[in-house]
Amino acid sequence: MAEMATLARPYAEALFKSSQAKNSLEDTQSWLEEMALVAQDAQLLELAKNPGVSREALMQVITRVGKHTLPAEGMNFLRVVIEHKRLTVMAEIAEQFRAHKNALAGASDAIIESAYPIDEETLSRLKKVLEKKFSRQLNLSVELSPELIGGVRVVVGDEVFDTSVKARLEHMKVTLTA
Repeated sequence: MAEMATLARPYAEALFKSSQAKNSLEDTQSWLEEMALVAQDAQLLELAKNPGVSREALMQVITRVGKHTLPAEGMNFLRVVIEHKRLTVMAEIAEQFRAHKNALAGASDAIIESAYPIDEETLSRLKKVLEKKFSRQLNLSVELSPELIGGVRVVVGDEVFDTSVKARLEHMKVTLTA
């Protein structure tokens, strides 16, 4: 959604520059992603729309739901987001912040879809192979997708590397019906 990205961009960029200057990118990403998860709650978004709920009350609700105590920078950021009624774009802000951080490190996020759980040793070997294939450092996350039957499907940005049994069967189907 282009509009959400446009609304989130100045917040993500300002927070990234501030965190980079304070050398706190990791900490900021941690509390920002937690706030983004909290801000996606439908009940919280309804509460935020209620004109009878003060900004301070909304801030208290959000900060109490999270696992960690927000640092002063996080509290200030949350105050600005609430003041400008941008809670709905918090997830996009977190995503853009992560993209800036990855670009700085020369890395990319990669989603590995697998039919079965992947143990740490296999994941480590797979990471080395994928980093060589994509020519950059990868931040891996694994999602279970039983419909793949076997193998893995890797998504890095707009690139897809699919070695799943499902993909091979689909390829065979296309070949046989052509």
